Order: sequence, then C-alpha cells, then structure tokens
Amino acid sequence: MSKSPPIPAADSDTLLEFPCDFPLKIMGHAVDELAQTVLTIVTRHAPDFDGARMEMRSSSSGNYLSLTCTVRATSKPQLDALYMELTSHPLIKVVL
Repeated sequence: MSKSPPIPAADSDTLLEFPCDFPLKIMGHAVDELAQTVLTIVTRHAPDFDGARMEMRSSSSGNYLSLTCTVRATSKPQLDALYMELTSHPLIKVVL
C-alpha cells in the first residue's frame, strides 16, 4: 500500500511542506542599490537569511542582474508577503 504525501495543515492550498528552503530568483536592472534593496526586503520577511549566501549573476550585456536568495520559508503567507513586496519594488523586474 502506497503512502500518501503529508498534507500541510495550515497551508492546504500549497504543495510545500514548511519549514523548507525556498530559492527566489530576483532580476532587475544592474544598478548599485539593487542587491542592498533585495537584501533589505528579504531579511524583513526572513530575518535569518544570510546575505553572504546571496548569489549574483550579471547578464551577458551587463544591463541586468540576477540575484538568487534561498530563504528558510516558514509559511505560505510569509512567501506571499515576500513576493508582494519584491514584485512591487520599482528596481525589481521579475521574481521567480
């Protein structure tokens, strides 16, 4: 008999099980303040995030910067709030 995967109790509308490591890819124009802005927003929602673990990659033309932040997500509302704040910031173009 196969065992069904556990269903998260408080967040039944997601397949994620919390807490979990959740990578966020954030892209924006390559400006000096982008990384600090992303770090400020991410640590507001995931205070234990270590900024030294942020991965940065420039586009081939150097016009865009991709930042990857892997946060320890504790709930769907936490991730939703983080996405909302990131996507509403004018320096940030895409959040995946």
